[in-house]
Amino acid sequence: MAKTLLKLNLIPCTFLERLNRFVALVEVDGKVRKALITNTGRLEEFMIPGRRAFCVPKQGGKTDFVLIAFEDLEGKGAIIDTRTQAKAFERALELNIIPWLKDCRIKRKEITIGKSRLDYLFECPDGEIYAEMKSAVLRSGEKGEYAMYPDCPSLRGQKHIRELIRLRGEGNRAMIFFVGALPGVERFRPHAGGDPKIAELLREARDRGVEIHALSLALLPDGEVVLERPSLEIALREDF
Repeated sequence: MAKTLLKLNLIPCTFLERLNRFVALVEVDGKVRKALITNTGRLEEFMIPGRRAFCVPKQGGKTDFVLIAFEDLEGKGAIIDTRTQAKAFERALELNIIPWLKDCRIKRKEITIGKSRLDYLFECPDGEIYAEMKSAVLRSGEKGEYAMYPDCPSLRGQKHIRELIRLRGEGNRAMIFFVGALPGVERFRPHAGGDPKIAELLREARDRGVEIHALSLALLPDGEVVLERPSLEIALREDF
């Protein structure tokens, strides 16, 4: 059964156009407004003019709203907003309902390691874990059961994985995990078509002892962000 993590004050909107990496035009109550995009992926399967979406109000800055999600399966939303993904994950961690982080807590955020900045340092009963979180909002599979990352080349993502491999080689626990923020997904796999090097590096990371996990979230029509699956199957086969 899905577990509620957050409740958002959603405002229905219609996506019109992506102006740049960080700003979209949306229609709210018949007026064209600007909305912040926090996800730097291409998101081409969602950002189609006229597609129904969900925003939340934003105070200050050059945008009026934050673009949170797009309507997806069965009226549920695919959450593209990386800040919402992170808040939902952190709430799930607080509730201790993530099996691969059982009894862990966040010790620090935004840790500078070498030439990279990693999202989390977890404190767990059996030691600390350096970890990076990635957004997986590209769907694939015959039944749409896979969440994938990335949807475009990511030098930053490559750098993070290399840093995790290095940390593991120095004897530290290291982890990369993916937020499959798509309703109904059951598995995660890298999208070699988006960045073949990422897929290669993830296989290398696994072989060198970096922990790889994924979970799935969905947005309900009433604004609830729910944890659908706390652990997704990980598929790293070379033919993907």
